Amino acid sequence: MSGPDGPSPSEYRRREQSITIAPVEEQLHEQAAAGSRRELLTLNFGPHHPATHGVLRLLVTLQGEVVRDVKPIIGYVHTGIEKTAEDKSYWKVIPVIERMDYLSYFFNALAFCGAVEALLAVEVPQRAQYLRVIHCELNRIASHLFWLGTSALDLGAISMFWYSLRERERIVDLFEMSSGQRMHTRYFQVGGVIEDIPPGFAEKVREFTRVMPARIDQYEALLRANEIVLQRLRGTAPLEAAELLALGVTGPLLRAAGNPWDLRKADPYSSYDDFDFKIPVGTVGDNYDRFACRIAEMRQSVRIVEQALDGLPEGPFITADRKVALPPRHELATSMEALIHHFKLVTEGFRVPPGEVYFPVESPRGELGCFVRADGSSKPARVHMRDPSFVNLQAFARMAEGGYIADMIATLAMLDPILGGIDR
Repeated sequence: MSGPDGPSPSEYRRREQSITIAPVEEQLHEQAAAGSRRELLTLNFGPHHPATHGVLRLLVTLQGEVVRDVKPIIGYVHTGIEKTAEDKSYWKVIPVIERMDYLSYFFNALAFCGAVEALLAVEVPQRAQYLRVIHCELNRIASHLFWLGTSALDLGAISMFWYSLRERERIVDLFEMSSGQRMHTRYFQVGGVIEDIPPGFAEKVREFTRVMPARIDQYEALLRANEIVLQRLRGTAPLEAAELLALGVTGPLLRAAGNPWDLRKADPYSSYDDFDFKIPVGTVGDNYDRFACRIAEMRQSVRIVEQALDGLPEGPFITADRKVALPPRHELATSMEALIHHFKLVTEGFRVPPGEVYFPVESPRGELGCFVRADGSSKPARVHMRDPSFVNLQAFARMAEGGYIADMIATLAMLDPILGGIDR
């Protein structure tokens, strides 16, 4: 029997007698069988790592330089955006929602505004819809440019980072011109946009659209024929469209595998059916196709912006319903009714009839949807965002499994995750 201080001497003797010495051959066989298990090494990438594109932790199991398993661990940002939105009046939710996917703020606002507009049955003026398209497609280009620059950094090329930021600066300057802010503009409002575009804005946008195609040609000249880029991207991390669909993956990742699903074509919103553009698709579904699809998408976004400017209709930029939209400022000095509407909207907000709706848009990373449930008050009872970065991250382990650790870094770059949206 074992005493309170450990086994007794007699028990030690019994244990020694029960131990048998295995033959040398048997020991070597057991060591060989367990060899592969002993070679596995588990490493942490992140949550503070330059290649994780945010506060993402990757628990990586390696056998030599080959990735055997990846477990993404999230939750380090702790934004609580959805619960914060439920404690604010509807029109005050927009600045909070915009900070979710901080590179695609116009799309966040559009998804939320679209959901609330559907609950209110508000008709958005045609001019406002076109202005939304212009800003969203410029935002798509800006987001893809940031992806391109940071992805090139992950592949070891720093020049591409400066070139892509050069064009992105021109876009955020345009946003500052139309809204007063470079990022998180709060330009989209329930019922339309907060202000009409200022004089000279259209001309500045046209200057950008004239320059941008040539810039994309330069990007392709630098990267498409670069032997290092080709070896790092071609044939790495392929995944078939059927498996991507099973995981809920959308956006450029799905289209790179040959599936042309794009909400702008499949379920048009905000007058996207007025424009002529193509949906770039890949064939193999590897990292090179993901890179090529995003490059081609920038060209198509330029086409959409040009068409929206050419066909920009005249008329109001926001709904005339004063129960929803702030009255023009010049009316406040002469109209008591306008002053009352302004006071009520600013202090209490507008009330939304009970109901629930889901409104999806095609963001730079895929389907970004907003679910809103209203209870008749001036605050949403429930706000939930279907963020594509969160859903697409599920496919990362399948993409990286069996590849080299260097390919895992390139694959994460092609995934283009935004942790603000993942940890919303």
